[in-house]
Amino acid sequence: MPRAVYVLAMGIFAMVTSEFVVAGLMPQMAQGLNATIPQIGYLITAFAAAMAAGGPFLTVAVMRMRQKQALILLFATFLAGDLLAATAATYGVMMVARIVTGIASQAFFGVAISLCAQLTRPEVRGRAVAVALNGLMLGTLLGLPLSTVIGERLGWRAAFWAVAILTVIAALCTAAGVPQLERAAADGGGFRQELHVFKKPRLWVTFSTSTCIIGATFSAFSYLNPILTQITGFAGSTVPLLLIGYGAATVVGNTIVGRLADRHTISVLLCGLALNLAFLVGFALLAHLDVPAVVCMLGIGLVGVTMNPALVTRVQRTGNARPLVNTVHSSFITLGIIIATSVGGMGIDAFGLRAPLWIGAGLAALGLGTLLPELRERRTTMAEPASAPAPTPTIRVGSGNAQGSTE
Repeated sequence: MPRAVYVLAMGIFAMVTSEFVVAGLMPQMAQGLNATIPQIGYLITAFAAAMAAGGPFLTVAVMRMRQKQALILLFATFLAGDLLAATAATYGVMMVARIVTGIASQAFFGVAISLCAQLTRPEVRGRAVAVALNGLMLGTLLGLPLSTVIGERLGWRAAFWAVAILTVIAALCTAAGVPQLERAAADGGGFRQELHVFKKPRLWVTFSTSTCIIGATFSAFSYLNPILTQITGFAGSTVPLLLIGYGAATVVGNTIVGRLADRHTISVLLCGLALNLAFLVGFALLAHLDVPAVVCMLGIGLVGVTMNPALVTRVQRTGNARPLVNTVHSSFITLGIIIATSVGGMGIDAFGLRAPLWIGAGLAALGLGTLLPELRERRTTMAEPASAPAPTPTIRVGSGNAQGSTE
């Protein structure tokens, strides 16, 4: 695996840590910015919305640059937003900072995943994407708890300063360790060629699968803390350990899926969605029992967001491996998070804390439905050769020798 892929994972880790830092420091930030807890929660929503809506536009802006320069520019934009967050004196300034960092991180994901495709052979692209996306998994496993500890010990601003330092290190490693390749829009033309692929109906179906898978997973993940404490009965001090276990499960699952994604893309997605559906239903039914609840939680971590390498592989085969397609795909993934958190919150208000788990199960079932057209087409394709008549051999005679040939 090229060293540059691991460098890209470091950049993704820095940006994902910044995305999660608010979730672990809500009370401290509310006090420091003279805001309410719900208002701090809107900072998370703003980051996700900025990723989904603004990321593709920034990607278009850097399309004509070489990808290494594009990454450095995106690092600089992200760093500016993070420094603004670290020094924000008011809630409004913090909101602007979150929007800037959200847009920059989404564009970075698109360019980075596209670069992974250029750096590796087609048959190992899924594994390369899995390595790069381990930055996302490690953001859940390490970034969130470490930034929370830093914020609790040194103040919430220190957590953003720590992310800024990590961003500078990642940018320097990118400058030194990522090779100089062609423009971000290379391997097929300019902006019009980039847009042409979006005319494929199947690409939008593929995007919708990603929305459903990530939405189903985050319906549970977003509300694990209250579910585990208020329904299962775990102490609040135990939840961080359980979340570390969840993060470890995502790292394991991401590694496994990365090794299978290239050759068994649809099979991996089908099995992952089916298992996720089973774990979500089991969690909803057995959340009051500690052992089954933990097993189901770890199962969701193992087969949920870890489907990303297979999702990326499927999107690149359906569309292309260029930055704009990858960024729009990331926007649909983020849309799943937005749907999960917003609908899950409404479900809690109406039906209680188990509602997000049932909503997640519904999204997983819908995701299975989005795979049916492709499964049906594959079955038809496999059946056609078997039903076709066998060619009739003919015997050609010449110069005293008999030769069999198929015409």
